[in-house]
Amino acid sequence: MPSQYRPQILGWIDDLDKGTNYLSGADDRLLYANDNYCAFLRKTSSDQIFYLCISTIIIVCLFPAIYIFFLLIFDFNPETESFIFITIITLFLTCIFALYISIPELYQNLFTRKGSPIIFNRKTNKVYINESYFFNFTSFKNPIHFLQPNKKRIKEYDWTDLHGVVVHNFSTYSLNTTILMVCEPGTHKTIDHVLLDPLRNGIGSYQVWGWVNNFMCFNDLIGLNDGKYTWEQETPFKKDIIQDQGWPEWMVEAFNALSPEHLTEIKQKYHVQ
Repeated sequence: MPSQYRPQILGWIDDLDKGTNYLSGADDRLLYANDNYCAFLRKTSSDQIFYLCISTIIIVCLFPAIYIFFLLIFDFNPETESFIFITIITLFLTCIFALYISIPELYQNLFTRKGSPIIFNRKTNKVYINESYFFNFTSFKNPIHFLQPNKKRIKEYDWTDLHGVVVHNFSTYSLNTTILMVCEPGTHKTIDHVLLDPLRNGIGSYQVWGWVNNFMCFNDLIGLNDGKYTWEQETPFKKDIIQDQGWPEWMVEAFNALSPEHLTEIKQKYHVQ
């Protein structure tokens, strides 16, 4: 049975239901939680360094390969050596495509700061992200933005419009990733995607989704001290993870909004539309 969300994404495994009583495991991804909001780490330092090295090596190798194939294109007569010429053209275009995919991978690992935390406020049902434009599970990006490596997107979402799906990465390790599909209100039409929990083995790919659902439903299955910072350590958490990372001031205050009405007051205070 295919995903109910359209367009369906490549590597789809399962649509995830919202609600309580999910298998819940914050693991090392939960940074902080209090009675109002929780913050999850989406990129560990070890993964960031590993994939940064891999993408750098690939890009360094691709540039000379593209240059060599480019020179060879002009050395062959397409009429007398058509098969070789077509092969070289194919390899040249393949290298160009590989470079196009590798640059966003390099950028998102190079310019991801503090693990790109995602914030869930259960009293306002809002979700906040502050991430690199290239921090996304999709590979296809506007080439013009390659000239803006530190480009960011900072957004507020309604939890009601976010729906979880699990996809796999087609590798021999069968690593799964949880994606939040951002849909038009009341529909299954996807208008955006948010990475929640990348590259997990098997059942582990469902545990962060379970923890978030239990938290948003005020379920006692989760503990507010499960994270790196205990609930009393909000100040150290914000100083270490949030401060100087480009979060708008109104949004940082909105993390602790106590109700939709309180959130409206905060936005009016900062003249946010």
